[in-house]
Amino acid sequence: MSNLKIAATAISGAGLTAALLIATPVIQKWEGTRLDPYKDIVGINTVCTGETRVTMRRYTPGECAAMLRRTLELDYAPAVLKAVPALGDRPNQFAAAISLTYNIGEVAFARSTVARRFNAGDWRGGCDAFRMWVNAGGRRIQGLVNRREDERRLCLKGL
Repeated sequence: MSNLKIAATAISGAGLTAALLIATPVIQKWEGTRLDPYKDIVGINTVCTGETRVTMRRYTPGECAAMLRRTLELDYAPAVLKAVPALGDRPNQFAAAISLTYNIGEVAFARSTVARRFNAGDWRGGCDAFRMWVNAGGRRIQGLVNRREDERRLCLKGL
């Protein structure tokens, strides 16, 4: 591996670590953690900290924390970086995008105005586009409005 590739990997690794440390409490704040399965606002089976892609059963707090850590690191953060590679050295914007993606899904994020604006170098415009994601089940949800404002504030930090 060339020195350039090693340096790039170290930077993205550090960026990933920083972004995950920032994103995790934001996600926990807005998703909450419930040990028993429940139906979310649009009727999707959910458990732990907003997890929908696991067996629906009772989990321990430790299992929920490990599940969130694992899914952010192995699924959502890589999906965000694949859609917007330049986020790797922008921890606040990366963290905000991870939180958004955790809530709306990887495909929706990759196709979003947020990702398009970020890829065009319009960082402020990308952060503002978080406000477009406030509907669930065809209606505006105040909790999503509040979450997107929180994520947008994080996204704007350091610009």
